[in-house]
Amino acid sequence: MKVAQISKPGGDFELVERDVPEPSAGQVRVKVEACGICHSDTLVKDGLWPGLQYPRVPGHEVAGHIDAIGSGVTNWKKGQRVGVGWHGGHDFVCEQCRRGEFAMCINRKVTGIDFDGGYAEYVIAPAAALAAIPDELPAEEAGPFMCAGVTVYNALRNSGARSGDLVAVQGIGGLGHLGVQYARRMGFKTVALGRGKDKGPLAEKLGAHQYIDSNVADTVAELQKLGGARVILATAPSAKAISAVVEGLGVNGNLLVPAAPSEPLSVNVLSLIMGRRSVSGCYSGTARDSQDTLEFSAFNDVHPMIEKYPLNRVADAYEQMHSGKVRFRVVLTMQ
Repeated sequence: MKVAQISKPGGDFELVERDVPEPSAGQVRVKVEACGICHSDTLVKDGLWPGLQYPRVPGHEVAGHIDAIGSGVTNWKKGQRVGVGWHGGHDFVCEQCRRGEFAMCINRKVTGIDFDGGYAEYVIAPAAALAAIPDELPAEEAGPFMCAGVTVYNALRNSGARSGDLVAVQGIGGLGHLGVQYARRMGFKTVALGRGKDKGPLAEKLGAHQYIDSNVADTVAELQKLGGARVILATAPSAKAISAVVEGLGVNGNLLVPAAPSEPLSVNVLSLIMGRRSVSGCYSGTARDSQDTLEFSAFNDVHPMIEKYPLNRVADAYEQMHSGKVRFRVVLTMQ
């Protein structure tokens, strides 16, 4: 099989051939059809994850079908369409797992970091990391739902907001363009926050009831005119941009942060206190969360905007993502 690996921190992608691996007990082998490229893959490319072992094949937005099954796996069958996301398994026995908080397992594994990921024609994955893909979803769309999709879907459905509440999505990019679609289809009054009038028509096409352009309007003032946001989903990884919208929250509002800016946020704590506002981080979710995301997306006609590249153009595909030029997710295909 062909894989695209990184042999050292900061190294180039190497397209090499390896023997097709066999699944061990509790594992399956997935024949990869598509794998999304996520900004988190820079953790492998640049060696930013502590203790990372090389060579490593990145990729945690995997979509394909089961090709072989290891012993002890009884709830999946050969040929079944499955996805593998960021959350690559948990130990079931730590204190967090005993409380059902599998995503917070202290020994959780990450696909493409703790074991080789989906920049490859085949991948070995724990059965606990699999999500069933609905027949309606093509593999190249299912891939991005396994990380970008589940991250924003999970954040919104667990946010405490109710149908009819004002939800603002800050940033219309790889996460944000999905966040707007999910917010609208969950029944929220959806406001998109961006910079530049050119993003307005796209925001409305995605389902936003209103678009606020920070180049020409005071975002906080406009949100407060609407009564303040119950939730602001911050998807642009800019600490300055995220910090600037906190006071657009209404009473009991929650700023959800699935994006990961490299700089710390600057928040007026008095504003949090006086409005009972909060700031929360958002983890992607388990395989079951990913399957919920896939099913909701198929049922409610949510689609990622993607650009496809073959595996042998992995370097070009990664650069398209890393440069920020992509609209809005890059997907490797194995055909």
